[in-house]
Amino acid sequence: MDCFAVAVGVCACNKLSWRSILRMAFFFGLFQGLMPLLGWIVGESLKDMIASYDHWVAFGLLAFIGGKMIVQSFSHGEDERIHHLTFPVLISLSVATSIDALITGLSFGVIEVQILKAASIIFIITFIVTLTGAKLAEKTHFIPASWAERIGGAVLILIGVKILLDHLAVW
Repeated sequence: MDCFAVAVGVCACNKLSWRSILRMAFFFGLFQGLMPLLGWIVGESLKDMIASYDHWVAFGLLAFIGGKMIVQSFSHGEDERIHHLTFPVLISLSVATSIDALITGLSFGVIEVQILKAASIIFIITFIVTLTGAKLAEKTHFIPASWAERIGGAVLILIGVKILLDHLAVW
């Protein structure tokens, strides 16, 4: 959802070529896919130390990320516009939008997720969501990207709650 919001913001302020939009979607997808992989590597090494409370760690991390996304969705302002999509700006946006994915990957490491499958799915979905945001922004001048970020944050929190409830056998 961060990538969707950034794509909307960038493309609402700029007339980008199809090639630039594809490049942005590729980089966002690449970074979103690689960061969980890096986090997973760390999470795998910590798994034995935190196995008895890993569900609480996963819940806490996802709730934190989701809550952060929701809070940040209320603080975007006009000063955050991107006027040129240069390579350094593209790398900066890719890293900034994927830091949370690194933390998510850490939780993947402790709950035994098939990381290559997950990273591939994350890449594909991020690529598609970024393209969608960019193309929608071209068609209209007002899309509430902040709402997309709020929904994404809520979904992460709900995933954390589900992990917690599954481990506590509440279902």
